[in-house]
Amino acid sequence: QLQLVESGGGLVQPGGSLRLSCVGSGYNLDRLAIGWFRQAPGKEREGVSIINSDGSNTWYAASVRGRFTISRDNAKSTVYLQMDNLHLDDTAVYYCAGGSAMPSMNPDDWAFWGQGTQVTVSS
Repeated sequence: QLQLVESGGGLVQPGGSLRLSCVGSGYNLDRLAIGWFRQAPGKEREGVSIINSDGSNTWYAASVRGRFTISRDNAKSTVYLQMDNLHLDDTAVYYCAGGSAMPSMNPDDWAFWGQGTQVTVSS
C-alpha cells in the first residue's frame, strides 16, 4: 500500500519561499500522478497542484499559478512543491496524495494521503 510522508513546512514571512517534499513508499511512485492539497482552518480541503507520473504534465489552482512549481524525482520517489512569493492566505496544512485515476483537483478522487505539513505565512 502506498505511504506518503510530507516535510518542509514551517513559518515564513509574506513574500518568502518554502519547498515541500512528499516521499512515497510501498508502491512504485513513478506509476502514479501525485497531487498537493491544502486545508486552512475552517475551510474545505482544496487542490493546489498535480503532476503526472513522468512529470511531463502539471496542473495548478488559479490561486497559486505562477508562484508555485511542482516537480518530481522518481529515482528518489519524491515529489516537490516549490512555493514562492507566499501570501498570508497560503497558510494551511499541506497534504500530498496519490491513487487517483485522473488528474483531479477534487480531494474525494484520491485514495492515499500523507499526514500533512503545516505552512504558516505571517509577518
